[in-house]
Amino acid sequence: MNTTSRAPAPRRLPPEERERTIVDGAVALARESGIDTLTVRAVAARVGVTPALVAHYRPVMDVFVAEVFGTIVAAERDEVLDDFTPAGGLRASLRRLVETLLDDSREDVALVWVQAWSLGVRNEPLGERVRAEMDLWQSRLEEVIADAASRDPDDSADPAFAAWMLLAMVDGMSAHALVKWAPRDRADLARRTVAAVLDRPEPPASAVTTRTSEERP
Repeated sequence: MNTTSRAPAPRRLPPEERERTIVDGAVALARESGIDTLTVRAVAARVGVTPALVAHYRPVMDVFVAEVFGTIVAAERDEVLDDFTPAGGLRASLRRLVETLLDDSREDVALVWVQAWSLGVRNEPLGERVRAEMDLWQSRLEEVIADAASRDPDDSADPAFAAWMLLAMVDGMSAHALVKWAPRDRADLARRTVAAVLDRPEPPASAVTTRTSEERP
């Protein structure tokens, strides 16, 4: 009697599950190495399938790259803004939000954004998705700022202007951090940026009240 055991055949995944595996694998690869590494072969190797199978589920790579980008940045936006609570007043709330977005643990998403801005110049589906995701960040952040301002009798801000200013600073600083160029004190940068977008900014820490020699009697 033959008692030789055979390894079980690999389980054949349903199409929906196989598709989800391919997308999840591409997202993980992009978070680790950037969206510029996304090719049919690279995704296939990551998931453990043939390139032909990846091409079957995602036949247009430019569109797939845009999808992966959108999945990554939307997840971060939902994580940051869904959990945000405007506690401690408008000023403190915005500082906390900026510090959260500038945290070093988010450099993987920062790389995805920086590469998307560059690749989106020639990849039109990606460029369109970048614009849509930036609009969503702007509108969601406006809502957060307006809500925080409505609860604070001591500070106010123009939500649209404040959102643009904060996003511009965060995007710039996140890109700079990728090449290790950043101010030594990010907390101070956050404080000054928030002060700049409020209708009643606080004076800089370095401000002095002494008069110059010309002003002295």
